[in-house]
Amino acid sequence: MSSLMEERRAAAGGTKMAATRFSILGPVRARRGDGDLRLGGRQQRLVLALLLARAGTVVGLAETVDTIWEQDPPASAVNVVHRYIGTLRRLIEPGLPVRRVGSHLIRHAAGYQLRVAEDSLDLLRFRALAAAARRCDDPEQAVRRYADALSLWQGPCAAGLEPLSQNLPVFVAIEAERAQIVRDAADTALRAGLERLLLPALRQAVEHSPLDEALQTRLILALAATGRQAEALEIYQQVRRRLGDELGIDPGPELLETHERLLRQRIAPQAVASAAAPAQLPPDHPFFTGRSDLLGRAERLIEEDRRHGRPTVALAVDGMPGVGKTTLAIRLAHRLARAYPDGQLYADLRGFSADGPVLSAGEVLRGFLTSLGLPQEDLPTELHALAGLFRSRVSGRRVLLLLDNCGDFPQIRHVLPGTPGSLAIVTSRIRMTSLITAGGAHPLPVDLPSAHEAREILAHRLGAGRVAAEPQAAEEIIERCGRLPLAIALTAARAVTQPTVTLAETAGELLGARDTLDGFAALPAAFSWSYRALTPPAARLFRLLALHPGPEVSVDAAAALAGTEPRSAGSGLAELATHMLVQVRGDRSRMHDLLRAYARQLSEEFDTAVERHEARTRLLDFYGNRFDRAAGPVREGEVAWHEPAGVVCSTHSM
Repeated sequence: MSSLMEERRAAAGGTKMAATRFSILGPVRARRGDGDLRLGGRQQRLVLALLLARAGTVVGLAETVDTIWEQDPPASAVNVVHRYIGTLRRLIEPGLPVRRVGSHLIRHAAGYQLRVAEDSLDLLRFRALAAAARRCDDPEQAVRRYADALSLWQGPCAAGLEPLSQNLPVFVAIEAERAQIVRDAADTALRAGLERLLLPALRQAVEHSPLDEALQTRLILALAATGRQAEALEIYQQVRRRLGDELGIDPGPELLETHERLLRQRIAPQAVASAAAPAQLPPDHPFFTGRSDLLGRAERLIEEDRRHGRPTVALAVDGMPGVGKTTLAIRLAHRLARAYPDGQLYADLRGFSADGPVLSAGEVLRGFLTSLGLPQEDLPTELHALAGLFRSRVSGRRVLLLLDNCGDFPQIRHVLPGTPGSLAIVTSRIRMTSLITAGGAHPLPVDLPSAHEAREILAHRLGAGRVAAEPQAAEEIIERCGRLPLAIALTAARAVTQPTVTLAETAGELLGARDTLDGFAALPAAFSWSYRALTPPAARLFRLLALHPGPEVSVDAAAALAGTEPRSAGSGLAELATHMLVQVRGDRSRMHDLLRAYARQLSEEFDTAVERHEARTRLLDFYGNRFDRAAGPVREGEVAWHEPAGVVCSTHSM
């Protein structure tokens, strides 16, 4: 539906459309943006499949007719083909005016040609990667490129159009091309001891061509080399029985020789190939829910970079304390883990934590190199040498790094992968601008969950039945928690341990303690890690912002509170925004209600009564002067002002 709406908007307004991406290595598909295009009935999809299989060369009209109707085409066959072509042309270029030829589906005297770029058709990308693998002098790099090429296959060529897709020479030739590349890739992998990288592709190819003895032989060799001798023997027996039952023949010399070597244990498992890749990701959170928009966005960013040949160096996950950065990053890492078969590495950098000293880049690198199989005593002591060794170790590999709780960019600068293929997911309580600008990371800011997601969080922890039984109380709890996931989790944990206490009673307690952190015992500690990282002027401004009567404050109002010039107040607000303690919205900064309660608690602890009174007086004078200028004189004791954001205050509330 989204693709259809997008096409209509483009046709009406001439907006620029995203490029169409085609697939034929599996089901025939055409995608634009995140949606699949509707390709119509079987015959129309067959026409598109034929054009894609020719990969940019002309497909004769007679060949198209013969493909669709075989030996008995109707009299209207040519007109039907023209109609299919016209429909496909409008699908590919929805904004194309009527009777215009377009730039993708071109008519020639002999037939039609679909012009498609290499990064828009999986068949062309497959051939380009395979060619790059053949040219590569480094066996490991070659195997990885072969693996990338074969990973593009999602099933038999033109799947869904059987039996024609199994018998037509153009599709059979593509399958034969795949089989040859699988054999070449397997031979290279067996020589280099990298069989495990090709096992998924080998299994898929053998499943599609179970009687191909050359493929079966290589699968058996790869299984044996990776320590799976029993499975290799079972595969041989299955192939032997299938050849006899279906073709009435015995295994050929190559397969027989491999079986003999297997029986005599002459295929030694490769030490490198059988070594377990590190899998250090923390367990996925059992109550994780929602965030599908962020997870989908991260995966789309990686896919988009991959299609354009750009390396995704890192994803920078940031957000206010308690918003769920780490749980999101762990869920994302588990979703991506299969794409990084050489290992997943994890480190809590303790950039904002009371659990111990901040982890240095050198300590992180030493831990990772040890996990990748290097003895601790062989590691250099100098940071740049460690970084160089680490990058050499992961070069050409696919490793996923989860760097949690990062304090600043220098802490991870030397830990980021230096070559394409690997990815770092970095979480932090600060906006890591340097990681984005200098490190090439994609920003992935984590905001408060939606109201629906907040209800899901509560329901997952308390049970859907308990929440459904008291929907109003559940809404009040979510409102009091300000949709902050950590606050919701703390409240839910308390409710779980008190099953006889109703949600209405819990909501009443929270609402009765409004403007405080009563009921959220762990929040002050979580907030304090960000507060302690502030400079003294910014920390003082943070505390004094709690005295402002509304959640949003302008730079001038903040300057009045702090008794400073607007420039200094602006710098302080910018520092608070960097540490995610306020959110900037236009010319105003907004503080979450629970952070305001924490700031109020700190102000009462660290600011004297005189200092607080003077701050209130300065703020009162500031707004009083503004009101005087806007509305003229008012009676003493009845001064009131209206912030543009809707804050209404009086002298009595100060």
